[in-house]
Amino acid sequence: MSGVGRGQLLRVRGGRSIAWLPPLVLLVAITVIDYYTGAQFRMISWVVLVPGIAAALCAVPGTAAFSALSLVTYVVADTSWPERYRSGLPDFVLVALGGVLAVLACVIRLRGERSMLHMRDVADTTRRTVLRPLPPVWGGLEHAEVYLAADSEARVGGDFYDIQPGPHGTRVLVGDVQGKGLGAVEAAAALLGTFREAAYHEAELATVAERLEIRVQRHGVHIAALGRDDGDRFATAVLLGFPRLDTGLVEAMVFGHEPPLVVGPSGVRPLPVDGGLPLGLAALSAAGPPPVRRVPLAPGETLLLTSDGVTEARDGAGMFYALPEAVSRALAADPRAVEPRRLVDLVRDGTLRHCGGRLLDDTTVFAVRRVQGLCGGDEWAGNGRLPS
Repeated sequence: MSGVGRGQLLRVRGGRSIAWLPPLVLLVAITVIDYYTGAQFRMISWVVLVPGIAAALCAVPGTAAFSALSLVTYVVADTSWPERYRSGLPDFVLVALGGVLAVLACVIRLRGERSMLHMRDVADTTRRTVLRPLPPVWGGLEHAEVYLAADSEARVGGDFYDIQPGPHGTRVLVGDVQGKGLGAVEAAAALLGTFREAAYHEAELATVAERLEIRVQRHGVHIAALGRDDGDRFATAVLLGFPRLDTGLVEAMVFGHEPPLVVGPSGVRPLPVDGGLPLGLAALSAAGPPPVRRVPLAPGETLLLTSDGVTEARDGAGMFYALPEAVSRALAADPRAVEPRRLVDLVRDGTLRHCGGRLLDDTTVFAVRRVQGLCGGDEWAGNGRLPS
């Protein structure tokens, strides 16, 4: 448990710390037991445990205070007995040495916790840089997302998503870089940087996809030139385009990824698209990239996109999470489940419940729909502002 978590657990209402309470209770208990037991059973030297408990819970001043208090308690309690029953100098040295070691252990513990908190801040900053925060309504789209890293300490992985408004409409990218670790994060950041530029400037969705394919290949060449052996990464992805004028259509290209689900009042259905190879593997296909499919969407329908963490979640019996069926049941019970925020929370909770909280892969749940009355890119027209 981190220092933050330990501090939160040992605070009472009002934010006051009670980290001092366990070592104090132990000190009093040992002293009382020593006083009321027979002279043949002396346990006052057990107060050496008190500084150790304080070192695990308190700050350095508190640990030092309990070390001194334990030593004083030992001297008072031991000298209150007749001389033939006293533990004497050997246990005095034991308690004193235990206090010194406890203070040193506390210093090391707090230094490690500060380092851990710093690394967590670095991971959070990296995550916000790669997966930038998005307004609830962006580019004429209402959306919600949740990202859960399989490595809870790393808090960042190879899943990626973004929304980019522009003069040609609003484009959406959701995907997953093959592999784990910082190399996957690096590849995801490269893809998102290219997407944000290409999705804004390019008029055709197919051209955006071509730019992404080239970026993956260039990234691999650069990694190989550095002498690393992880330059052959690829990325599964779904690329969506919402035209600036609301034509009732959505453009879609799928690269080795699960097709989005269309969730609406009429039920749940997969978006009818032609799948292609993942980004970075175009050279293996003689057919070229997948075609751009233009699919009608009814007003209020939401597109649900998930990563492998959802589709490959298993329960104790090895059964996969039945996402379409789960969403259909929730939609029948509550028609408001079509709303992006509710839908994302539903899938997140269902996935964690199904796998017992043991995620085997990074998990992204992303839901998006067009806001009625808004057109992607309209908020940038005529006001002289440019989207980020």
